[in-house]
This record gives sequence, structure tokens and C-alpha cells, in this order.
Amino acid sequence: MSIFVAVAQARSFRAAADQLGITRSAVSQAVRRLEDALGTALLHRTTRSVGLTEAGEAFLARVSPALDDLDSAAQAVIDSHARPSGLLRLAVSSIAESVLSGDMLTTFADAYPEVRLDILVTDEEFDIIAHGFDAGVRLGEVIEQDMIAVPVSGRQRQMVVAAPSYLERCGRPAHPRDLPAHRCIGWRPAPGISPYRWEFAEAGREFAVAVDPEVTTNDMSLMIRMACAGAGLTFGMAESFRSWIAKGELLSVLDDYCPAFPGFFLFYPSRRNLAPKLHALVDHVRTWRQLGNVSSSH
Repeated sequence: MSIFVAVAQARSFRAAADQLGITRSAVSQAVRRLEDALGTALLHRTTRSVGLTEAGEAFLARVSPALDDLDSAAQAVIDSHARPSGLLRLAVSSIAESVLSGDMLTTFADAYPEVRLDILVTDEEFDIIAHGFDAGVRLGEVIEQDMIAVPVSGRQRQMVVAAPSYLERCGRPAHPRDLPAHRCIGWRPAPGISPYRWEFAEAGREFAVAVDPEVTTNDMSLMIRMACAGAGLTFGMAESFRSWIAKGELLSVLDDYCPAFPGFFLFYPSRRNLAPKLHALVDHVRTWRQLGNVSSSH
């Protein structure tokens, strides 16, 4: 049956033979034996071409997925005994980088020394599979619906912060609608894209404020440095500002309008049989969370 599928897909006995690494005669004989067993012709043969009969079309539609299932089942058995190894490529949003760094990835690397990690930190949204990545880490709200998503953090929140010197000079905004009257430091992922809208909630209703930033950048560290220097208010993940708030270099405002929300997720395509290297990472993340080793900012 697998030889028949190869011929049907290639529309050529010679091409199927080359693909399978057997002789053209062996291919022809295998297909003939299958047709004899079924009692019907599956292929139209001429000196110049090979086509499917109506019975052949119907048989191919049924047998091809079944063979794929058999291959997957066999591979699953092989993989279950295989040591995770090879290159594991992850695409991680910049605001999620701190969630994956440190002990989580270090302990994974120690447990699986034959897995090499290649981590791209990017805020560009793209099809990770089409670009050759095994998995990604993003906020849950921007992950495609056909992906499997595994939490890698606790609940998160965004906040508005500024240096004490700025608040003394310009005052505290009492409500998000006051923000357009303030100097703001904004973020956008790439040139040509509008600055990120600052998102809030009030009485269970979510809304966004389109501030007009005095400064816009894609670099969170620059945003923090300018905010600490008193250049204005800025907005981002609470985790990004934690150490500066602890030192008193930044103060949070508008906290009542910044509720917590589901955090970051490791996501990957919905496949029945994961590669051992990715399966190992998924299991590691789940165990890490069960042990309570997750970051949150609420």
C-alpha cells in the first residue's frame, strides 16, 4: 500500500522507485499484487503517464491517512525511548524574556545537556512554524486559536510609572483620561507601527488610551532609564519595573485601573506526537509551575 501511495502521489513508477530506493520492476510488481488482491485496477498506465482510476482515487483517500497514522504510531514508540536532543528554537516576546530566563531554563539545560537552545527575543508577530521555530512564548491573548498553550507564569499586570521628580513637577494623573495631558514615554515593536495603546479597566470594562508619546522606542530599558530621569510617565509589565520601584526610583500611579490578567504561555502546534526535545520542555514547564516556581505581578 505504501508503494501504491508513492506512485499515486508522484504519478510515476520511476519517481516512486527513486524515492523508495527500489527498482522500477519491484514497484510495478507490488502495485500489480495490490490490484489483484483488491480485484480492481487502481492506476491507468500509458507509456507517457500514470493516472488514478476512480477506485484508485477512493482508495488513496482512505489509505494515505491510515499510513500516516501508522508512521506516527511507530515514531511515537521510537521517540518515547529517545533521549531529547538537537536544536530547540523558541521565539519569545521581549516582555516575556524575564519569565524564561534564570533558573527555569538553567535547570532544563542541566537536565537535558544534549538539547541546544536557540532563543530569539522578538516582538514581531509571525507564524513561528513557517519560520522554523519549535515553540514560542507570548501573552495568551495574542496566541492563535489552533495552538496548544501551556502557562509559564502567574497572573501579570501592567502599570503606569514615573520618577518622583516628574510627579512632583507635573502632578499625578487621577484617571487614565488625564494621560494625554502628560509627557509620556511609549513603546512600539517596530518602525511604521503605531505606538502601543495603554490598556486599563474600570468597573469591569476594559478600555485603551491612545497617548501621544514625547518619546517612542522599542527598547524597554531605554524607557525605564528615561522614566527614572524624570522624562515622563511610561507603561509596561509590572515585572519590568519591580527593582526600580523597590529602590524608590519609580512610583506607580493609576493602580486601581490596572487589574491582573492571565500571563505568558508556551505555545506550540497541535500535534499528536511531539519531538522529544519539545516534549521535555513542556513537561519541565508544567513541573516548574506545580512546584510554585512562577513569576507573577499582581
